[in-house]
Amino acid sequence: MIDLELVHFTTYRYRRPVALGAHRMMLRPRESRDVRILSHSVTVTPESPVTWAHDVFGNAVATAALAAVTDLLVIEARTRLHLDAKAGPVFDITAAAATYPFTYEDADLIDLGPLLQPQYVDVHGRLRDWARAFVAGPATDTLSLLKDMNAGLSAWVFYQSRDAEGTQGPLETLDRGWGSCRDMAVLFIEAVRTLGFGARIVTGYLYNPDNSQVGSMDQGSTHAWAEVYLPGAGWIMFDPTNRSVGGANLIPVAVARDLRRVMPITGGFVGVPDDLLEMSVAVTVTPTVQ
Repeated sequence: MIDLELVHFTTYRYRRPVALGAHRMMLRPRESRDVRILSHSVTVTPESPVTWAHDVFGNAVATAALAAVTDLLVIEARTRLHLDAKAGPVFDITAAAATYPFTYEDADLIDLGPLLQPQYVDVHGRLRDWARAFVAGPATDTLSLLKDMNAGLSAWVFYQSRDAEGTQGPLETLDRGWGSCRDMAVLFIEAVRTLGFGARIVTGYLYNPDNSQVGSMDQGSTHAWAEVYLPGAGWIMFDPTNRSVGGANLIPVAVARDLRRVMPITGGFVGVPDDLLEMSVAVTVTPTVQ
């Protein structure tokens, strides 16, 4: 367990003063048994009132009703939190789901709904066939299967940061053989969905104190990973970028069916595309000094 300070700066620079529209921000970590928020604040420059709400997944959403004309927009989020996720957790999966294939109970099937359905077109079933290659036989240990996929994905795809917005499709990631953390997470999620698992995307932060984690050059960075629902255990985190299972070093902010629903900041301005000179992000995650 450790107390951390998380600072997230996002800066937009414009070629000339532009009229800003409202900006939607998903920057507040999700509290759970493993993550407890001690303090959190969002500051916007130019100064703007910030309102809060929760979306359909229970994510905290802040909205800045920007109405300024400016050539600089800075959004700063500061969080102090207690992280108590342990490495190598034991998952108490129900006996009925311990062996794959299994069937979710009717109530779970209804509630999982779209989280069971792949989001990308795969006319020839290439992704389904790729995923099925990890199934060892007619009766496979469920958690071992998911761990094998989580670890084995890196044999097909290597991590490479990507500045462009959005996500590669899973087949595009397989064909290219490289992708960012969000691309690898989407590939894993889509693959397990073809096998009948309920899965969702998670965005948040990676705590990287010894620089051993892929996806961050410093002690912390934004990050994306996956969660799979297994009866008894609930939502289990899988980070294919680092081949890890469980929430150690991971600070969730938002979950959703589709990555496009959990972008950290979305908003716009009145002008032409060339008016945006630069968008930069700086994240630090450091232990709190007592």
